[in-house]
Amino acid sequence: MKYDIGMYGGKFLPLHKGHNYCIETACKECKKVYVILFSGGADEEKVLMNNYDEYLSLESRIKHVKNIINNYDNAEFVLIDVSKLRLDDGSEDWDAETPLVRNVVGPKLDAVYSSEPSYEEYFNRAYPEATHRIVDYKRIHYPISGTKIRNMKNREEVKKWII
Repeated sequence: MKYDIGMYGGKFLPLHKGHNYCIETACKECKKVYVILFSGGADEEKVLMNNYDEYLSLESRIKHVKNIINNYDNAEFVLIDVSKLRLDDGSEDWDAETPLVRNVVGPKLDAVYSSEPSYEEYFNRAYPEATHRIVDYKRIHYPISGTKIRNMKNREEVKKWII
């Protein structure tokens, strides 16, 4: 294993095959992986107000993340409610989330997984000891995003991408 402790977090709105690929990658590279579902954020609230579907419900996302990580002995599911951590303008405060994550993963984190190079600045600040492991940021393996799925009108097309 390349890393001892890894973390992959998200809202998973919805959980899709690209998320699954990132979880699989983290589980192959780490002795222990925390898969964190952040709920109650401003982005989540906007999505659910404008585009509700059964696969976007918190219960559905929890169920599907747990189903994926049940395939791995080294993965642990964590739910973190961030609804009380909003800034005055209503936006999400990732820096306020950091201590909540640290309470789960501890003081030493070896790798933080994402598919977004734009998260680098935050991860360097929040987890300076960790490698930001960017997985499939060009969406070559799974050319999809949560936004793309939420904008799909064809239910059969949606079903091809979600977990």
